[in-house]
Amino acid sequence: MILRTLMLLAAAALTCPAAHAQEFPSRPVKIIVPYAPGGASDVVARVIGPPMAETLGQQFIVENRPGAGGIPGFEALVKSPADGHTLIIGDAGQWAMNPALYAKLPYDPLRDLAPVGVATTLSLFLVVHESVPAKGIEELISLAKSKPGFFNYGSSGTGTVHHLTMEAFKAAFGLDIVHVPYKGTGQSTPALLSGQVSMTIAALTSIAPHVKSGKVRVLAANTKKRSPFAPEVPSIAEFGVADFDFPGDLALLAPAGTPRSHIDKLAEAMAQALRRPEVVQRLANFGMEPVGGKPEELAAKIREEMQRYARVVKTAGAKVE
Repeated sequence: MILRTLMLLAAAALTCPAAHAQEFPSRPVKIIVPYAPGGASDVVARVIGPPMAETLGQQFIVENRPGAGGIPGFEALVKSPADGHTLIIGDAGQWAMNPALYAKLPYDPLRDLAPVGVATTLSLFLVVHESVPAKGIEELISLAKSKPGFFNYGSSGTGTVHHLTMEAFKAAFGLDIVHVPYKGTGQSTPALLSGQVSMTIAALTSIAPHVKSGKVRVLAANTKKRSPFAPEVPSIAEFGVADFDFPGDLALLAPAGTPRSHIDKLAEAMAQALRRPEVVQRLANFGMEPVGGKPEELAAKIREEMQRYARVVKTAGAKVE
């Protein structure tokens, strides 16, 4: 009897850790959004959170931590326990632009983050004011070359994807177009509409009504491939710059050291959420395509984009104090 009891206890000791390891998530999961409510990251978090909660059996809570290019949000993430219960919706701004722009950061994208997967992708577009006599990219390039420093472009701020995409465009074609930084798209879009700036990089959803009215013209997408939301618009890559690719990808990340089993569970739950027709439709309303990529794909993207943005920042001489 004693021997039998000892054997049962030994078996329980062996099986309990394995059972415990499978109990994930064991409490509500927090998704940090490093921006204010209402933006693309916030939308993605709130759209995929509920279906992921259904799959994993725990509530998903969104916490907005805006400010300083997403740095406070990522600092909060990397200081959280690496158990999969704290995540973040990040973009290239945090994993590629910030490392190139700031001399010092409270996190290292390669050391401190555990990629889960790309959730969505979004094409941005090079848009010109109606006064610019260019109907396409090639005409714009010719115009800009004939009048160095004459044209300008507005951005949502120094070091943003809008700024760095335009700097990459200028470098690719040897153009002199003056940068006019604003505090967010809430200022740069009206500046374009009023003709204060000649062009900008914008999301299709933000300028669609003005395209329809003829106030602005869309010339090209800032991605390798054409956007399914505007298939008639060519990509900048089609004009002899094959590696020109600055998408607005949004991805789910965890703190480094999070168990791979937890990462895989989260990645699969996200992929399932992104296959739901109602989720696809809600994202489409914001011009976003679902991706649902694997952790390894996101890890490769982070490394690649860190190198790409470092080159652009160096060429542009951009920096943030």
